[in-house]
Amino acid sequence: MSESTSPTDDLGALAERAKGGDKNAMDDLLRLVHPRVLRICRSVLPYSADAEDAAQEALLNIATKIHTYSGRSSFSTWVHSVAANSARSTYRKLKRTAQAAHNPETMEKPDPRTTSVIAGTRLDLLEALETLERDRPQMVTPLVLRDVYGLSYEEIAAEVGAPLGTVKSRIHDAREVVRPLLRPKD
Repeated sequence: MSESTSPTDDLGALAERAKGGDKNAMDDLLRLVHPRVLRICRSVLPYSADAEDAAQEALLNIATKIHTYSGRSSFSTWVHSVAANSARSTYRKLKRTAQAAHNPETMEKPDPRTTSVIAGTRLDLLEALETLERDRPQMVTPLVLRDVYGLSYEEIAAEVGAPLGTVKSRIHDAREVVRPLLRPKD
C-alpha cells in the first residue's frame, strides 16, 4: 500500500472489483470485513453465537447484494448498515422464537436474550428501535448509524441518500421517540 492510499480506499477498490464479478476480490473483501461485521453484531447481540449468526447473515448479504452498493457513501459505511440490519433481524428472529416457545407452565427460567435486566440495556434499545421501525421506519437507520456507530451526519446522509438537514431532523425526531422507551421502568 502506498502512502497516498488508505485502507478505506483499498477496501473501496476491492469492493468495486467484487461488484464487477471478480470472485477473488469478493473472497478477499469478505475476509477483510469479517472482523468489522462481527464487532458490529457483537455490539448489538449479547451472546457470541447469536452475533456470529448475524455476522454470517451480513456477510452473505454483502456477497449477494453488493450490486446494490451505489458508492454514495464509503463502502465501510454500507457494511455498517448491512451488519446493523442483520443484527436487528437476528434479534427479531430470536424474540419471535422465544415468544413462541414461552409457556409459563414449562419454562423454568427466563431466556436471558429476552430479559434486559440479565442481558443489559442493549435489548431495551433493540425493543425501542423495533417500536420506531414499526411507526417510522425511515428514522431507524440514521439513528443507529449516528448514536450506536458514531458515524458523522455527512456519512449518514450519503448512505441513506437524503439531504443533510433531513438526516439531522430524522435523528432528532427518532431520539424524541426512543428516549422515553429507554427510561427505567418504576
